[in-house]
Amino acid sequence: MDYELSDAEQALYDRVCAFADEVVAPAAYRYDLERRLPMEIIAQMGELGLFGLPFPEEVGGQGGSYFDLCLAVEALGRADQSIGVTLEAGVGLGIMPIYRFGTDTQRAEHLPDLVAGRALAGFGLTEAGAGSDAGATQTTAVLDGDEWVINGSKQFITNSGTPITKLVTVTAVTGEETRADGSVRKELSTIIVPNGTPGFEVGPDYDKVGWHTSDTHPLTFTDVRVPAANLVGERGRGYANFLGVLDEGRIAFAALATGAAQGCLEEAVRYAKERVVFGREIGANQHIAFKIARMQARVHQARLAWHDAARKLDAGRPFKLEASLAKMVSGEAAMENARDATQVFGGYGFMNENAVARHYRDSKILEIGEGTTEVQLMIIARELGLAA
Repeated sequence: MDYELSDAEQALYDRVCAFADEVVAPAAYRYDLERRLPMEIIAQMGELGLFGLPFPEEVGGQGGSYFDLCLAVEALGRADQSIGVTLEAGVGLGIMPIYRFGTDTQRAEHLPDLVAGRALAGFGLTEAGAGSDAGATQTTAVLDGDEWVINGSKQFITNSGTPITKLVTVTAVTGEETRADGSVRKELSTIIVPNGTPGFEVGPDYDKVGWHTSDTHPLTFTDVRVPAANLVGERGRGYANFLGVLDEGRIAFAALATGAAQGCLEEAVRYAKERVVFGREIGANQHIAFKIARMQARVHQARLAWHDAARKLDAGRPFKLEASLAKMVSGEAAMENARDATQVFGGYGFMNENAVARHYRDSKILEIGEGTTEVQLMIIARELGLAA
């Protein structure tokens, strides 16, 4: 497999890196303090076409690939993970379910604003007792005439409470189904709930350890009524559909983590060349140079992993194993690089205005979100034929 970027891909990456350095990075500390998603930056991302990168032109997209999306996510993640995950979740979790499984009517109604970045959407999967175990979902949707009546709650939902949030696609139990062996399991379906629907309440933003700029809320549904036509995909296919969405999303999440690891590397290299102690640059000390060399090795490994997974996705080849490998490797790389970069900076790395301090706080979630490291290990083991 060729891991070189094409000229167009390199131009895209360079363009988004420049945007991240010139627009995102200078504002990152201020918005982190304010704990507010900068809508003016999101609007500029929309104008750059970032939300439409992997979608065809006939739905308003840029006609690019999923690989293109991941390049943009990585470039943004170097400067600010919160901005990077807004794009990653906005496309992978917000738009993809409707694009992949929605009806023509649903696509015509929602995709133009979403792919242009004029609107955002969330994906309501996680519950208090149903994260990795989505089969434990308690939210229900009962068909009453030509309407679904939804009751339940979701938590940790990204892009669910912004000023431009248009909808949330939620997973809900819509009945029971009997397997071939006679056992009974919950029938899960996915349903669009537009913002502002009576009974749909968006709770206060979470007080998070990191990702302070990212929009994340709990959701509650109390006798929420939406048209039966808001069903996304076939009834009972919600479980299979969201597994496919998550497999794809893990690749973009890995790109985000790679960007974080790259950002820490760049900061550490710069500081090691500038900081003079006892008459010499600290980068001239072997223990600092070796620490940074290991950071470079982690970035390289993480980038190769997500490149491999994304190329296979775009080629229509199986990529489940590669997506989990990329997610696990890159999340660990981001966390380890954040720790090492903070050590290189010493006391300055403990100051919140420093980018590496923000990466240190932000990176832990990269080992948790969109499937924990332990879940990835389980998937990898199963793909190897082990009963993990």
